[in-house]
Amino acid sequence: MKKLKEMVIEKILLASALISILTMIGIIAVLSVETINFFRQVTFTEFFTDTRWAPLFEPQHFGILPLINGTLIITVGAAIVAIPLGLLSAIYLSEYADFRIRQVVKPVLEILAGIPTVVYGYFALTFITPMLRRVYPETNIFNAASASIVVGILILPMVASLSEDAIRSVPRSIKEGAYALGATPFEVSTKIVVPAALSGILASFMLALSRAIGETMAVTIAAGGMPNLTLNPLESVQTMTAYIVQVSLGDTPYGTIEYQSIFAVGMVLFIMTLGMNITSQIVRRRFREVYQ
Repeated sequence: MKKLKEMVIEKILLASALISILTMIGIIAVLSVETINFFRQVTFTEFFTDTRWAPLFEPQHFGILPLINGTLIITVGAAIVAIPLGLLSAIYLSEYADFRIRQVVKPVLEILAGIPTVVYGYFALTFITPMLRRVYPETNIFNAASASIVVGILILPMVASLSEDAIRSVPRSIKEGAYALGATPFEVSTKIVVPAALSGILASFMLALSRAIGETMAVTIAAGGMPNLTLNPLESVQTMTAYIVQVSLGDTPYGTIEYQSIFAVGMVLFIMTLGMNITSQIVRRRFREVYQ
């Protein structure tokens, strides 16, 4: 009877793994078929070099550079917000905070990850943008800066939580040896603990940035829908995910080039996030420290 239960559990786990794999294969297949149909009508050169993105208007333009530009601006801005704050939070929670403070602060950080992203979008639109306009009156109502800030807040718990786990995995004996040699808590944190946990910390950065690249609702509400090739974060931009939302909610007929452009953009986004995840794995292996 015990062997039968073990066999049933094994089959269930195998089926779960196969479902995940088949789902991924199905997603790649759908993206690939529609993307191929798209590139039968639009050349690679036009897609990757044209500086205008206007598939819904005449004359049509299919240059994805403005969408990539908007995505990268918001991702970089989110990284500027989330990475230093997340890392400092992780160091504080793991090295300085006592048990009672940690029991309060860490759940509060994790609550941030549970807030719906649409709430972040309206928070940016009704609170952050008015504050930016007081300092920079030329700020557009929809702008990349406010979207970057809320996306940074959104991914901050991921950076803090994963970095703290990596820091706390450093053997206590290493820290005690540093204290025994006369190092201060700050020196132990910055020169011993963080370098020892560098692989996990860098992996948390990469995973958080992958999350930022794929964010949809917050940037759709806060950054607007203007595919603008600019480096000014105070202007409106459109990300790849925001464009997918825009067209998916419209009356775009099935099989048209406008419909197929969704999948072409989705394929680019898929490749970017896949590259980020692969890079995080490479970084993790490259800088990984193994302690006996």
